[in-house]
Amino acid sequence: MRFFILLFCSSLTLYSQEISLLPEPTEMELKTGEAFRLHKNSRLLYSDSKLKNEVKYLKNRIQSATGFKFSEKKSIKKAKKGDVVLKLQNGKGVIGSYRLEVKEGVVEISANTTTGVFYGIQSLQQLFPAQMYASKIQEKEDWSFPAVTIEDAPVFEWRGMHLDVARNFRSVFYVKRFIDLMAMHKLNVFHWHLTEDQGWRIEIKKYPKLTEIGAWRDSTLIGHMRDKPHQFKQGRTGGFYTQKEIKEVVQYAQQRHITIVPEIEMPGHAQAAIAAYPELGNTGVSPGIRPMWGISKEIYNPEETTIAFLKDVLDEVLALFPSTYIHIGGDEAKKDQWESSKRAQELLKERGLHDMHEMQSWFISQIDTYLTAKGRKLIGWDEILEGGLADGAAVMSWRGDKGGIKAAKAGHKAVMATNKYTYFDKYQSKNKENEPLSIGGLVTLETVYHFQPIPKELTANEAKNIMGAQGQLWSEYIVSDSHMDYMAFPRVCALADVVWSNKESRNYKEFLTSLEQHLHRLAILNINYRMPDEFKKK
Repeated sequence: MRFFILLFCSSLTLYSQEISLLPEPTEMELKTGEAFRLHKNSRLLYSDSKLKNEVKYLKNRIQSATGFKFSEKKSIKKAKKGDVVLKLQNGKGVIGSYRLEVKEGVVEISANTTTGVFYGIQSLQQLFPAQMYASKIQEKEDWSFPAVTIEDAPVFEWRGMHLDVARNFRSVFYVKRFIDLMAMHKLNVFHWHLTEDQGWRIEIKKYPKLTEIGAWRDSTLIGHMRDKPHQFKQGRTGGFYTQKEIKEVVQYAQQRHITIVPEIEMPGHAQAAIAAYPELGNTGVSPGIRPMWGISKEIYNPEETTIAFLKDVLDEVLALFPSTYIHIGGDEAKKDQWESSKRAQELLKERGLHDMHEMQSWFISQIDTYLTAKGRKLIGWDEILEGGLADGAAVMSWRGDKGGIKAAKAGHKAVMATNKYTYFDKYQSKNKENEPLSIGGLVTLETVYHFQPIPKELTANEAKNIMGAQGQLWSEYIVSDSHMDYMAFPRVCALADVVWSNKESRNYKEFLTSLEQHLHRLAILNINYRMPDEFKKK
């Protein structure tokens, strides 16, 4: 069970409390021993200097809500009632696995990695009353929970969330807040979508026009793309992240055991870059920054000079992001301009290629070779399968399962980002009149929860190539931070269960029971979540 109502007698005290963790742990057992009670003299004991980051994180969280000084000590001996012990120990196991145990009034979190200890801390916070998530000191004397033992480990190595800041820009403050919420749900990959037709969001010092011109548009579509005639809101809008800001965000994520995978789109979705440097396109004329959504006809030309430009860009990207994988997009690349370009046709013949799909494969292969030489790996949307998958590339399957299945069967790694289950820019209810404007389609909370990342078509050996899954937040119709929250939560909560917990143990009704308590935590964090339809019926 993931939700408990307890009557517990300890030290002559009648104890009643609910326990609910999200995502669901592998094993959780209630004990009959003494409860844990945090108090003003509680200490934080730790076994290894490698845990300094986790010590600081937990100390700040405890102090901000309780006001307790929570002194720290590098020693795990002579723990007293109310102490929290963080223990790093040798041993094998899945990265992120941990054990949390309450024994004789002491909490001990042990793991073979600092990541595991960090996830144990996330569970520890959820064992406390929801007020533990407050940013101001709470007038509450009883910070306690019953004796419990938790053995936990993630199912998938890639537990991700995607955030599109290219269509509509999000501040550094919001991005950090989003990362905090990912950490709370034990998600570990932040896919940062940084370039698009509608805006270029990362400072590249060698090419300053990318942000001087490419980061700003003069007008933006009002309403939906299907509404005709199109109407536009006039006015300069946009923004970008300086390299200093990106370093700050990367470090912030690392402290929360989250890897940031940047996305630099190519060869399509490149209008903002071509607007800044028209020689990168196929006409030599700047198309301007795209003011509406949908797919632009603009595409990088397939010249060696354009490949050189992108390598220069990636040189600076790699210096900022230490992630193994670099996302290059590769989706929705219209090839009409290549087809009508005399120069592109010449290059097709020179390179011995048969069609423009193979030209795109050639394009991606150049970048794949470059990234491999730099010790990195390429990942792209499943369109990179067209014309042949570049050696060493991984696939992010969004147009259903087929891309992931094809990649996995061919021995390539894949992440399942299936639009039917993981596109959180879609509506959350059939009653669209009561929902904010969305791109269309329907992905309910229950739909997300029943997502199975490993396609049944794969053998057990092929299934090992599925690294995990992630949710997508495309921002065409999401202008404000509160709207982004509304589209993300609680669907992110359901996805967190999908990628962390064993599918055999998942139960939607039990999830809803846990979620009802979890929403109190989100409310304290001022998250503008959408109330699930199941709760509205009560």
